[in-house]
Amino acid sequence: MNKGGRRLRTGYTTGTCAAAAAKGAALLLTGSLEKNIEIVLPGGGNAVLSVHNSGKEGNAAFCEIIKDAGDDPDITNGALIRATVKPVLTDGIIISGGEGVGVVTRPGLAVTTGKPAINPVPESMIRNSMRDAFKLFKGAEVIISVADGAELAKKTLNARLGIVGGISILGTTGLVIPYSHEAYQESIQCALDVMRAMGGDCAVLCTGRSSEKEARRLLPDLPEAAFVLMADYFDFAVREAINHNLNKIIIAGFPGKLLKIAAGAACTHYKKSSIDLLYLSDLACEAGLSHDTAAEVSRANTVRHAFEMLSEKYLQQLIPLLIKKVNERVWAMSNGLMKSEVILLSYRGGVLYYEKHD
Repeated sequence: MNKGGRRLRTGYTTGTCAAAAAKGAALLLTGSLEKNIEIVLPGGGNAVLSVHNSGKEGNAAFCEIIKDAGDDPDITNGALIRATVKPVLTDGIIISGGEGVGVVTRPGLAVTTGKPAINPVPESMIRNSMRDAFKLFKGAEVIISVADGAELAKKTLNARLGIVGGISILGTTGLVIPYSHEAYQESIQCALDVMRAMGGDCAVLCTGRSSEKEARRLLPDLPEAAFVLMADYFDFAVREAINHNLNKIIIAGFPGKLLKIAAGAACTHYKKSSIDLLYLSDLACEAGLSHDTAAEVSRANTVRHAFEMLSEKYLQQLIPLLIKKVNERVWAMSNGLMKSEVILLSYRGGVLYYEKHD
């Protein structure tokens, strides 16, 4: 991938770093450790990672890798991931979570409750890397830990998913592709998995943290797991809600995002879709506003500007039609099988419009 004429660097997932650290610790315990560690990636090919630090502690050995996410703005970029390996008398490899690795407390994820948040692919990578290096003992325990993992986790969606105490060890290909949307879409899937596993059948799809905050204030009786950050991925989130057989979704967002959704945008990111004030002007005409007022709307600088220039009376005419268009998109996408409601938030704070349908 390129940005500004410069090719962006691919990085490595926490799973790749954990697997490399485990192999490094095993090599040190059974012999000698080189400066670099090579492992096989699940998506094909090999990766070579540099050892940050290593050593022996009694009958155990440890190896540390600093995560390099390449040019992706990854929360865990620069995190120190450590694997401690010690021999055990039982056959096989036991993988444990140490300090900074979260514990799963809710059903619906790939990892069962009570287990460390080390996803199946990274777990398999750790086992495979250990088999390559750990040959002199009957079995081994591998403890994966992340320095400051609990603090890093506060910047992720882990708490919402019921993962407490640290970050998750993730990755399906072993690589971090710069500015890839795959990870965020996976987080939407996971959030809906958790919600369904907890017995929920209604999700509140929020376009951002502010819209989520207001939606939670408006709907205090819904559990935390019902609130899902869909960000810009409207089409993806709705299709996942359909795939999860939800009875209803509630969409929470500000006028600009909802206008894009009403106009048919699959993704509301500014690079993927632009604000269409002519469409808003057409809606104003359809809602019964005068042609002069609609023309003023089309000349507004932003959607916020347009909403601020309209009187309360005109907004009461326009807003229900805007929300109707959003609901019609959900109806069409689900073939009429899923209900929807819309919470329209005010740029000045609070809820501008919400009509509940029982």
